[in-house]
Amino acid sequence: MPNTKSGSKELRKGARRAFRNEVVRDELDLVIKKVRKAITAGNESVAREALTKALQTIDKAAKKGYLKANARDRKKSRLAKAVNKLKK
Repeated sequence: MPNTKSGSKELRKGARRAFRNEVVRDELDLVIKKVRKAITAGNESVAREALTKALQTIDKAAKKGYLKANARDRKKSRLAKAVNKLKK
């Protein structure tokens, strides 16, 4: 337990931030999982739709600072590469 008033406030702020981070991480995991599931099923049209939503979500997360720029680019690239393999 914190000893000071400001310490207890920081504890509350940290809890709120952790919750917000968890919500964003869960949303990212969910949209990426949808794309991967469509790829595994071999359904290109569903995969492309899910990819569009995933790319938007990844960009939003990076813009708000939940992902670094290189992590954003890496995730987007790998998902797009996997979806493009379905064409062949």
